[in-house]
Amino acid sequence: MKYYLIAGEASGDLHGSNLMRGLRDCDPSARFRFWGGDRMAAVGGSENMVHHYRETSFFGIVGVLRNLGTISRQLRECRDDLLQFAPDVLILIDYPGFNMKMARFAKEHGIRTFYYIAPKVWAWREWRVKAIRRYVDRLYIIFPFERGYFPRKGIQPVFEGNPLLDAIEARRESLPAREEFIRTNRLDDRPIVALVAGSRRGEIEANLPLMCALARQLPAFQFVVTGVSWLDRALYDRHMTGSDVRFVCDQTYETLHNAVAAVVTSGTATLETALMRIPEVVVYRTVWWQVWLRPYVLKVPFISLVNLNLGREAVRELVQSSADTAEAYKALQAILPGGKERERMLADYDELHDIMGGPGASERFARDMYDELSRNRNPATGQNPCPTVKKE
Repeated sequence: MKYYLIAGEASGDLHGSNLMRGLRDCDPSARFRFWGGDRMAAVGGSENMVHHYRETSFFGIVGVLRNLGTISRQLRECRDDLLQFAPDVLILIDYPGFNMKMARFAKEHGIRTFYYIAPKVWAWREWRVKAIRRYVDRLYIIFPFERGYFPRKGIQPVFEGNPLLDAIEARRESLPAREEFIRTNRLDDRPIVALVAGSRRGEIEANLPLMCALARQLPAFQFVVTGVSWLDRALYDRHMTGSDVRFVCDQTYETLHNAVAAVVTSGTATLETALMRIPEVVVYRTVWWQVWLRPYVLKVPFISLVNLNLGREAVRELVQSSADTAEAYKALQAILPGGKERERMLADYDELHDIMGGPGASERFARDMYDELSRNRNPATGQNPCPTVKKE
């Protein structure tokens, strides 16, 4: 069968690549066309990638407004390319600003549409629920708490676990020991605190200054920022100048694996950090009026995926407009080795791991998609079903 996938960010590229592997296991003759990144290209072939997410990811309202012309052009290109490829299914991976428009277009042109990793409508822009009901044929969710939310909105989702567990387990054996990591990156022997400031320019600009200021207050620890190669190194250096913060590139899991704690910008990284059992503080800086409006526009009580899934504040969340480090300093001290909150947080991580669905989620999602498409293609017998992948 022919699969057209659209991912617009680094996390979507990761999950899209694992899903594609699962689909290929089910369907050895699978043909892929996609918007994504290097990981998806490694599975589906770089010649089948239309655009890299570096060209399509725009952060915040200002970033979107500045690039409206580019976004409109990319939408037209995507629509034309989708019709030309004529897939059996369009698989949308998160990235709702772009992907919800493509869902509507696909519906209008009779193309079956699956949404993998549901838009976070439970947090904001809940009006998208109506569009999901209208334009999406099958919704795949990756967070346990969503199993209660979407049925209340008239949508029966499919939950097979969280693919982050697969991504982490796939990398675990190859992660370097502390001595190797320190030697390779020319670090010193102090305990490491990972600074995960995001993967987009706007996130770095907003959060790295606070993180660097925090590092100055704890000189006994080595603060290491996890940079990404698709952003200019100068962006990081501008905020790191005058601090003792170290920089590593494209080594987020390696850094977390060797860290005693982390300071993380809200997003998927909060969950990755928890599933790797690294105590964390979540910080998110934004303009003052967005902080003020938060209680009125945010539909959920937390910003981190750790707390949302556990239903309580297991990790400390700090949303602020200033770069004041007072609260972040106290929160970080509490989870460093010997801190009063560290063991409690690690116990909460055990509970989180238990409810996430076990390894093998990517394969289970792929199996459901393939079986659903096969039934729809040939209701009498279908094609050979994908081998069953059990939850552990």
